[in-house]
Amino acid sequence: MPSQFKIVGIAGRTQDAKAIDIIKTLIVYLKELNQDFILEENTAIALNNQTAPAIKQEAIGKHCDLLIVVGGDGSLLHAAHAIIQDETPILGINRGRLGFLTDIHPEALEQIKAILKGEYILEKRFLLDVTVSLHREILGNDSALNEVALITDILPHMTEFEIYVDDQFLCSQDSDGLIVATPTGSTAYALSGGGPIVHPELDAIVLIPMFPHTLSVRPIVIAGHHRITIIITPNNTASPRVTCDSKKLIPAPPHSRITISKKTQQLHLIHPMHYDYFESLRSKLYWGRKLQYVD
Repeated sequence: MPSQFKIVGIAGRTQDAKAIDIIKTLIVYLKELNQDFILEENTAIALNNQTAPAIKQEAIGKHCDLLIVVGGDGSLLHAAHAIIQDETPILGINRGRLGFLTDIHPEALEQIKAILKGEYILEKRFLLDVTVSLHREILGNDSALNEVALITDILPHMTEFEIYVDDQFLCSQDSDGLIVATPTGSTAYALSGGGPIVHPELDAIVLIPMFPHTLSVRPIVIAGHHRITIIITPNNTASPRVTCDSKKLIPAPPHSRITISKKTQQLHLIHPMHYDYFESLRSKLYWGRKLQYVD
């Protein structure tokens, strides 16, 4: 059966020698399958490959039908932002340790053959769009697959802000900040902040306060279609910042408004047929193994 994907893109963690070796093995395997492929520009440079077409990362989603990323969850997260506008499917190969997003082991590349034939699980993950404005002037905007985080400036201190859900007042807080996470991000920064694990099939957004001054302030889960507005009150003497997936920092001075809502485009994440989300949880979080007993 011919491949379901005419052209496969390849990207990876170029600073990691093990990832580079896996990419080289992957290229050999795709050639054996007579699968056409292109390379992300920095990946091609790291491989010193001058035979395969090299495409800039921000444009690779327009030139391939499937993007394979070699590395950890962070590598796939980084690549996802480059292809999200095109909604190009993405597949992750880890470096030997199971990830939440990269679930193909480098010694099991034969699973890719079945995927190219169309035997795979397609999972759609939503992202968040964020805009920071001050007196109707936009200070910055970005998108997040994992989380939008309101954090302090250089020195840690309390920030006072109000939270609204669809223009309805939710609460005010004095805290170090706030994490607004997707189900995908519920096992990332949000988890370390005490947030719940949310199954990726749920249409939900989690709000997790960071070190709130009032102990009764707890994480809350809301429906994914809601719009969240955070107002930085004029009582603040410093300007907190907003970051999406730990990328660029957007200043959020007193009087500013932070608006967060679900992004229209979704991440199309491909898994092999045997994919098991709960196995990922057990492996990554070191949960107890299944007990052996006699009924």
